[in-house]
Amino acid sequence: MKVLLSGNESIAHGAHTAGVTIATGYPGTPSTEILEALSRYEDVDTSWAPNEKVALEVGIGASLGGARVLVTMKHVGLNVAADPLFTLAYTGVNGGIVIVSADDPGMHSSQNEQDNRYYAKAAKVPMFEPSDSQEAAFLMDEAFKISENFDIPVIIRTTTRVNHSKSLVNVDIERVVRKLGYKKNAKKYVMIPANAKERRKLLESKLSALAEYSECFSGNRVEWGSSNTGFITSGISYQYVKELYPNASVLKLTMTYPLPRRLITEFINQVEETIVVEELEPYLEEQIKSWGLQVSGKQYIPNMGELSPDIIAASLGSKDEELELPDDGGLPVRPPMLCAGCPHRGVFYTLRRLKLIVTGDIGCYTLGVLPPLESMDSCVCMGASIGNAMGLQKATGRKDVVAVIGDSTFIHSGITPLIDIVYNQGASTVIILDNRTTAMTGRQDHPGTGRTLKGIESRELDLERLVRAVGVESVQVIDPYDLKAVKKVIKEETGKDEPSVIIFKRACLLVEKSKATPFAVNEKCNGCKACLKLGCPAISWESGKAVIEPSQCAGCEVCVQLCRKGAIVKYE
Repeated sequence: MKVLLSGNESIAHGAHTAGVTIATGYPGTPSTEILEALSRYEDVDTSWAPNEKVALEVGIGASLGGARVLVTMKHVGLNVAADPLFTLAYTGVNGGIVIVSADDPGMHSSQNEQDNRYYAKAAKVPMFEPSDSQEAAFLMDEAFKISENFDIPVIIRTTTRVNHSKSLVNVDIERVVRKLGYKKNAKKYVMIPANAKERRKLLESKLSALAEYSECFSGNRVEWGSSNTGFITSGISYQYVKELYPNASVLKLTMTYPLPRRLITEFINQVEETIVVEELEPYLEEQIKSWGLQVSGKQYIPNMGELSPDIIAASLGSKDEELELPDDGGLPVRPPMLCAGCPHRGVFYTLRRLKLIVTGDIGCYTLGVLPPLESMDSCVCMGASIGNAMGLQKATGRKDVVAVIGDSTFIHSGITPLIDIVYNQGASTVIILDNRTTAMTGRQDHPGTGRTLKGIESRELDLERLVRAVGVESVQVIDPYDLKAVKKVIKEETGKDEPSVIIFKRACLLVEKSKATPFAVNEKCNGCKACLKLGCPAISWESGKAVIEPSQCAGCEVCVQLCRKGAIVKYE
């Protein structure tokens, strides 16, 4: 039986049939739905970890115990998990470990556009790239076999289009049942220098064997057509090439590290011209050229942004005159914005009014940088806001510097820089926007919510007690809907010569639906536009006055507190 599945759903299905019993990761678009789909299987222990490094370390431990393990993350998450990854390549595995790294070409929901194919080469671990949902499911089984047969972790690198697009998947596959126990082996798993030197030599021999395996791996295949032009491609780019040039010869690479050198050489020798089509960096092109082979690629294909058939056609020229490229239908551009009633809005409004320097972080609250709020000065990576604030404060001597970070991001990587502020005698103010969820990636739970991925009630992390435990003595918990209290506490804490933390605590409205009565604007409105400065999507401007759409209004009363004329009243 075949079922229409997204790439993420098919990865979850493939992991289950491959016998995965432990799966962990950190939510991040475009990878989030993998663990959410896998959590529906009762015989798989699925969990959100505080961050990707912890997730992989849990996975390593589970592998030592004999389990087949899946670890998922988005591309920037692999930066966080890189420390254990590089050593895991040396130690190898007991139960197979597969790491899904979901890249985001075009930065649909990311702060950078990195090509994680280079991680496989740098860490010296094999890597696969699926082109559709069926292949994603198949590669899970193949990856676990390779992981255990070659005693090495395997990376499956996906991209946004593969993760989120849907295609038919054969689901009539029985689940593999395996039982491996733990066996003590200090020389293999304890990486003191003496042991690591021997494992380093062994790793090179594994790579040589994997290179031979790549030559005959069925996923690396030639689809012969015209000998005039040959394409070498992988991942979603393969689908685009086949759509644009159905009669061309194509070498589809599914195992993209180590590369099959003989297969690539033979293909290039049998076509007149070879073009490498790949998203982002010239990863394939550079390796092929390093062997002295003649190919072209990035001289035509852009190395920035997500590829599409129309971009490739514009770069190379389509040989199919009847091809109709997709049309967006002239849809209007809608800028991203905080939801109506978002508890973060009043905080950012106040920060701008106070003219503070705000070092920001990763989350939906990063939208505080956009008009009309415009109250964020930096955003680098998960947890960077706190370290940035300390560095800026120390460099300038200014006390009007605050860090803004979400609850999930603080747990991910904000605790250690807060310890640094306390330990190294900084005086920065840290604002934790606690909306009780990991909102940006789809409202996943985390240690601060007290619920697991499977919805089981657990112990809730107390952020106030935590920040006091690391040495912060000045801590306040405030309702962000109270603008007077928000302004008062920010002015108080930024005026102190010591580290301070403000926790603005109110649940995301998409997690806890508002039952409040919406508001409307009456005849008292004088058109001062004070309410428009909040940037609330429920408030618009018509005929010189503000208008509130009741179906959008969450009844948060923040705009009510700004209206000096009393023109905003309960909707009747």
